[in-house]
Amino acid sequence: MRLLLADDHPLFRLALAQAVRAVAPEATIAEAGSFDEAHAALAAQPDTDLVLLDLHMPGSHGLMGLATLRGEHPAIAVAMISAHDDPATIRRALAYGAIGFLSKRSGLDELCEALRTVLSAQTWLPPSLRGAIAAAPAHADDRALAARLASLSPQQTRVLALVADGLLNKQIADRLEVQERTVKAHLTAIFERLGVRNRTQAGVLLRSLELADPALRKDG
Repeated sequence: MRLLLADDHPLFRLALAQAVRAVAPEATIAEAGSFDEAHAALAAQPDTDLVLLDLHMPGSHGLMGLATLRGEHPAIAVAMISAHDDPATIRRALAYGAIGFLSKRSGLDELCEALRTVLSAQTWLPPSLRGAIAAAPAHADDRALAARLASLSPQQTRVLALVADGLLNKQIADRLEVQERTVKAHLTAIFERLGVRNRTQAGVLLRSLELADPALRKDG
């Protein structure tokens, strides 16, 4: 069994790794501190069984990161981990293909139970939130948008991620070491698949996938 722990907090990765070893001592564990690192790790180890993915990890762009991984690696299960345990967010994560949601607020016993559940390919949700998640309003377009994002090629996904970062066509071309006309061709295909006409509409769509990071909230 092979797992990838994708979280930008080393101490939490350490705690998560200890919990994994308690539940599945035979498992091989890899770690990633950013979405790019996670993407590269899965490209190197496509036989990974499970990814534990932080919703707010740098480069993931919220639910877009989840949709990207599910699209490129449909055989790999992805469970979300976050301190952001808003029921509506969890319901959206499930719509984008997550097998479960592990709260960073969980105690060790609950975390181990959650790991046993997702490692057996069953859906896990925090018991205290299950009722609220079921009652949370669904976003009618989430499943359709998840399918559209999953239909993008790996290079189109990279282009879209750089658009989400605010880069212009020339900057994207430089970053990917391709011609600017190649970027324009990718964008044309991306816009068609996502059902948008231009960067402005794509930006609106991408912002709908972003999630507020609870660590950045200010009281009052």
